[in-house]
Amino acid sequence: MKTKEPCRVAFPRFGNYHIPLEFLFTKGLGVEYITPPPSTKKTLEIGSKYSPDYVCSPFKFNLGNYIEAIEAGANTLVQTGGTCRLGYYGELHEQILKDLGYDVKFVNMSKANYRNPLTFYNEFKKVNPNLNLAKVSSALLTMLKMVECIDNVDDYVRQNVGFEVHDGEMEKIHEAYLEALKQVETKKDVIKTTKTYMKKLKDVKTKKPKKLIRVGIVGEYYTIMEPFSNHFIEKELAKKGIVIYRWMNVTNSILHYDGKEQKKVIKNYVKYYMGATSMSTVYKTLEWAKAGFDGIVHVKSFGCTPEIDAMPVLQKISADYKIPILYFSFDSQTSETGIQTRLEAFYDMIMMRKEKRK
Repeated sequence: MKTKEPCRVAFPRFGNYHIPLEFLFTKGLGVEYITPPPSTKKTLEIGSKYSPDYVCSPFKFNLGNYIEAIEAGANTLVQTGGTCRLGYYGELHEQILKDLGYDVKFVNMSKANYRNPLTFYNEFKKVNPNLNLAKVSSALLTMLKMVECIDNVDDYVRQNVGFEVHDGEMEKIHEAYLEALKQVETKKDVIKTTKTYMKKLKDVKTKKPKKLIRVGIVGEYYTIMEPFSNHFIEKELAKKGIVIYRWMNVTNSILHYDGKEQKKVIKNYVKYYMGATSMSTVYKTLEWAKAGFDGIVHVKSFGCTPEIDAMPVLQKISADYKIPILYFSFDSQTSETGIQTRLEAFYDMIMMRKEKRK
């Protein structure tokens, strides 16, 4: 009789969230977790090769992640849900991989309801039928605290890394922090570890000018949070001595999301719900424009309909508040040189505007 193969789970990689995901699956669900390799040009090439021509780049990255995870030993794939077309991609990913001959199990989280946590438990049972509800609940709470801490640390780094006296210090501490998180066992461990490394980050010597250049980054969920998919645009901006603000992360967009407040703030610009991340894009652009930011960078994947709908609204805000907005649309053919050229021009424009205001 054939022995049942142990479950080895994988989830598409984006940002640093593979660390809390690994904690949830190993500590809470009691299964092995296969972390896909960091997304690279190879990941995108693999995903693009087997994807429909005009599908968005997150679809291609996710498919590439799945294939690389399978090659690393994964036999169960967890597929995310979403409020745009992403919510429908699970079935298509599954069919493509089956057509390619991969014999893997699929668990589609788009079938779960965020308003009903029990539906997530039911989906998780497809990964491990012998789940312990108390164990899963405890691991989930620790995971959510880990997500929140990761996002808070990321916020601090992106707003200060461009001013460190010795280049690379913050990046080293940040990498050490992420490695330390892999060793935690409890929610208290997460909090203690985060405090330790946040102190180290704050101890890094920085030299900030009196008048800071502040730029906010808005846009589509995946592309804004997966640095490789946006060609590490935050890092490139930080190198120019810019304070980077980015609201879009899991903590703000899911854990602490307040859609009613957003609709209230942007009611003079948006009358109807436009879907996915577009409302948040308008909301933060308006907030930062009112706060006197020096510029906004809007990023999205090619063909992202909700963010395309948001762009005319951003142009209206740009005209009303005299704030420049740089638009990027990323796909597998995006030129690195073109990005650098446009960022340089954007920076020069901001600096000229600041000079005129003196």
